This record gives sequence, C-alpha cells and structure tokens, in this order.
Amino acid sequence: MGKVNKNKKELVSEQREELLIILKDRFTKNMNRHQDLEWTKIKTKLETNSEKLWSLNEMERTGGEPDVVAYDQKTDEYIFYDCSAESPKGRRSVCYDQEALKSRKEHKPKDNALDMATSMGIEILTEEQYRELQKFGKFDTKTSSWIKTPSDIRKLGGAIFADFRYGHVFVYHNGAESYYAVRGFRGSLRV
Repeated sequence: MGKVNKNKKELVSEQREELLIILKDRFTKNMNRHQDLEWTKIKTKLETNSEKLWSLNEMERTGGEPDVVAYDQKTDEYIFYDCSAESPKGRRSVCYDQEALKSRKEHKPKDNALDMATSMGIEILTEEQYRELQKFGKFDTKTSSWIKTPSDIRKLGGAIFADFRYGHVFVYHNGAESYYAVRGFRGSLRV
C-alpha cells in the first residue's frame, strides 16, 4: 500500500487515495453495516484527519478490513471496526499485553495485542462492541479475538477473548500470556 512517512503518522498522497478507494468500495458493498450514512460525509471527515486515516491504513495493512459501523451524533464521530471475516492475519500469535509478554520465560510471541493497538492508534473491541459486530455477519468462525479485559480479571492473570461458533458468540478466558496462531484482535477507531 505504498510508502508511509515514518516520522509522522501520515500517509503519502497516493496511499491516501488508494485507501479511500478501498474504504469506499467496502462501504458500498456492505450497506447493511451503515444504512443511513453517506460516504461523501465520511470521506470529507477522513480527508481532514490524516492521523486517523493513517490508523485506518494500519488496520487495513494488518488484514482488518475496517468499515464504518455507526455514527455517534453526540461526538460527531464515525465509528470503524475491523470487519474481516476472521481475526486479522497481521495481528495473530500475540499475547494480551506487555505484562503478559514479560512474564513468558521462553517461546515469547513477537508482540502483544494492547501495545499493537496503541501503536496503530486504535482501541481493542470491548465485549459489547464484539457482540455488536456480530449483528453484521458471522465473524471469527475459525479464529478468535482478544477483547478488552476487565481490570479485575487482568489483575488475576487472565484475559478474555471471543469467537462465533454454533450460531452464538462465546466469550472465554485464558492466561494473558497465551498466544495462538488463530487468535488476534479486532480494533475500533473513532473519526
């Protein structure tokens, strides 16, 4: 997807245009996710928020296939979620957070979900957001995704993840230091 300006969270013009085309195409093909929203308004907002556009590019680059799922009238923000059918490929095989990564004595994963999300400028989906996403289709039928873990669970060494099996969303627990080739994380971004 072109060159990224490594000093700033900003895309070069060709990359901006390419990403906007991808986002518009996905928006048009998936109107069930945003029936009352207009692409022209979203595009205008994106064009004036270069850092948010950079974050969307990071979501796209790592396989998240971001799309608009809602508009918050109170804050005048469009809400994007990762809408890839399975947990984004470029964000799998990661443990939950830095503390979990440090606790592993050997066979450490390359990264952790919370730090990756922060570096991308996005938030990991909450359980509520994950369930909301599932109203738009069947996501994570073969994979699972880390979701925002309540602090009381995290303090005890656990973390939670979710998937979609047998027609239902399941939320499970695991040690935060665990990582699997089929578990990544999904993010959200407000623009």
